[in-house]
Amino acid sequence: MTVDHFWALVEQGRARAHDPSDAEEVAERTRQALTSLAAAGVAELNQPLHDLMAASYRVDLWGAAYQLNGGCSDDGFEYFRGWLLTQGREVFERVVADPDALAGLPAVREAAEEALDLECEDMFGVVADAYHALTGTYDLPATEGRYPELGQFWDFDDDDEFRRRLPRLAGLLGE
Repeated sequence: MTVDHFWALVEQGRARAHDPSDAEEVAERTRQALTSLAAAGVAELNQPLHDLMAASYRVDLWGAAYQLNGGCSDDGFEYFRGWLLTQGREVFERVVADPDALAGLPAVREAAEEALDLECEDMFGVVADAYHALTGTYDLPATEGRYPELGQFWDFDDDDEFRRRLPRLAGLLGE
C-alpha cells in the first residue's frame, strides 16, 4: 500500500462524512474505510501515514499551529497534523509546502473567528485504530525512517517574527 492508497481512503472518508469540515467525523469515516480492508492491508498503510507525518514535521508549520491553537505542545503538533490530514491531499500538500497558505482555508478562518483549536488526535491514530478493530491488537509493523530535523526554532510568541515568517496568517489572526 502506498501514500496514494492512504489518500484514496481519506478522500473516501471525506466523501462519506456528512460534514467534511468536521475532522473527527472524517477520521471516523476514514477508519471505517480502513476496516473494510484486510488487516495486512491496513498494516501496510502504517508506513505511508508515518511518511506523511514526517513530511509535515516542519518548524514553520509548528509555528503556524502554535499561533492558531494558542500554543502547541509536541502532542498538540501531532494532533494538528492529524487535522491537516483530514483536509485532504491537495490542502495537506499545499500547506506543507507553504504553511502561510493556512490563512486561505475556510476552516482556518472559521477557527480563528471562533477561537477553535485545529486538532484531530483520532486521525493521527487512524491506522492503528483500524488495525486494532480488525485484530484486537495494536502490534503494527515498525515504520522505517525518522522524522527529519526541524531546523532552527524561532520564538513562536514573538509577534514581529510571526508577521515576518507567516504574514497572511498573522494578518488573519490580527497580529
